[in-house]
Amino acid sequence: MSLKAFHVVFLISAIALCLGFGAWQVRVFLEDRGWLDLVLAAASLLGGVALIVYFRAMLRKLRDFSYL
Repeated sequence: MSLKAFHVVFLISAIALCLGFGAWQVRVFLEDRGWLDLVLAAASLLGGVALIVYFRAMLRKLRDFSYL
């Protein structure tokens, strides 16, 4: 597995984990109304969006390299 392929797999899993954790924290916030849950949800969702932006930039930059 090339470094580019590993990077793609790693970023997709990191995005899924960030967005999943953010959604979970939103659900917890709606049940308990804890301010820390809202902060964690916002930070995680913003981190997921930042990873998506980085992922798109990385794919554009490395489009000439193969996945093998």
